[in-house]
Amino acid sequence: MCALRIVVDRSDDWRPYYPTDDLIEADTFLAQIEHTPKRIINLCTNLDYLGRGYYVSLLAQARGSRVLPSVDTLNTLRRKSTTAMQLEGLTPALEELNDLLRDEYMDSMTIEVMFGECHDPRLSRFSRRLFERLPCPLLEARLERRITGWRLLRVRPLSLKSLNVDSQELFSRALNRYSRDIWRTPRSKRRYRFDLAMLVNPEERLPPSNKGALKAFIRAGRRCGIDVALITHRDAGRLAEFDGLFLRETTALDHHTWRLARRAEHEGLCVIDAPQDILRCTNKVYLHELLRTKGVPTPQAQLLQRSSTVRLKHQAQAMDYPLVLKVPDGSFSRGIVKVSSPDELVREAQRLFASSDLLLLQEWLPTEFDWRIGVLNGTPLFASRYFMARGHWQIYDHSGKSVKSGGFTTHAIEDVPKAVIKTALKATRLIGNGLYGVDLKQIGDRVVVIEINDNPNIDAGIEDAVLGRKLYENIMAVFLQRMENRGRGRAG
Repeated sequence: MCALRIVVDRSDDWRPYYPTDDLIEADTFLAQIEHTPKRIINLCTNLDYLGRGYYVSLLAQARGSRVLPSVDTLNTLRRKSTTAMQLEGLTPALEELNDLLRDEYMDSMTIEVMFGECHDPRLSRFSRRLFERLPCPLLEARLERRITGWRLLRVRPLSLKSLNVDSQELFSRALNRYSRDIWRTPRSKRRYRFDLAMLVNPEERLPPSNKGALKAFIRAGRRCGIDVALITHRDAGRLAEFDGLFLRETTALDHHTWRLARRAEHEGLCVIDAPQDILRCTNKVYLHELLRTKGVPTPQAQLLQRSSTVRLKHQAQAMDYPLVLKVPDGSFSRGIVKVSSPDELVREAQRLFASSDLLLLQEWLPTEFDWRIGVLNGTPLFASRYFMARGHWQIYDHSGKSVKSGGFTTHAIEDVPKAVIKTALKATRLIGNGLYGVDLKQIGDRVVVIEINDNPNIDAGIEDAVLGRKLYENIMAVFLQRMENRGRGRAG
């Protein structure tokens, strides 16, 4: 069995409980470099998006550990809509409360749920069901009695430091019991249809597919027997009408694209980009840790913590410049700055720390172009070279009133250096079997992965310059195969 680690903000947070060698402070956990997977229980207070606790779960998953709560759970808890979707099926447990609490004269109540356990034995079944659907160590649930019965109004993570003496006793017992159990992954519901929704945003300035590509996807789908319909985020209520969801809007975790992908997967649709792909690819800190842990070559880099800004002023003096500083979830060259001196590094880091507890600091690798290798279902799909914008060190130049970008060339897979293809495939195997765009730099014999995009550009006239309509048919064929496989599974 993997070793257990209990992560807290400060060791003092654990003072009410028995000392344990399993305890580790969050800053230490985030800064450590190790490869041994562990079971992680994250008890940090700030579990908000890009907060310290969020990064504990994020990096734990990147290192191959099994963590509670997972980033998927944290993202689900952030929004009332995704929480409600995840808690579908709790109705029977809520209905039981009408009988169990019929002699109680109260209109509302708040329940503390710790690893699926609670103070009131009458609420045990409800607490277990809640924890199964939202696996978070400490939860607070607010319920209200209506004419039709009890209703769950709110669920949110509970802070370890907020527990009173009775709750501390319950927590210690529940943790002791839970740490002996086998962690399980809940089964997903499945639905099967043969229609594909393609999510777009007509107002997006830099969409992942231009109008010509969208039309080509629709035509290719119909040639494969798939009816492709364009939808926007306002059509979320229609998702159950479809068999699959194809995201052609730029994705982000703190965004409706992730929520729609999560909802579609929950409904049993075939989804590209899958929610886990969005999670793994949109955060550069996660990718850095994942690729480093698995031995995929990347630029030399280190993580900077907001809590270490004082030490950074001293460290900055010993660094070689220029360097590249990145926020975790930037896209299209945004949130990335080149720093050329210690003072500039400290100044830019303090500015970017306003949006994230961690930043990524990488060596600067100037090249004329970046390779972009498209990978679908574990197989190379297309290969393009994206050149830097004129007079700029990035592909996209946002410094003016309008965004400028460099040129491109597209190549047959067999004409691409083998080391580039091999490295791209090694990287995407760590993510999944979806559609990815791997950005790589080649400096002599050295090939490094810059990032993996879960939502790669596929534009008519660029990425399809070699394969033409075959490119779109290959993607639709994967959707069709997955739909058919699901159909056979249902029939069985």
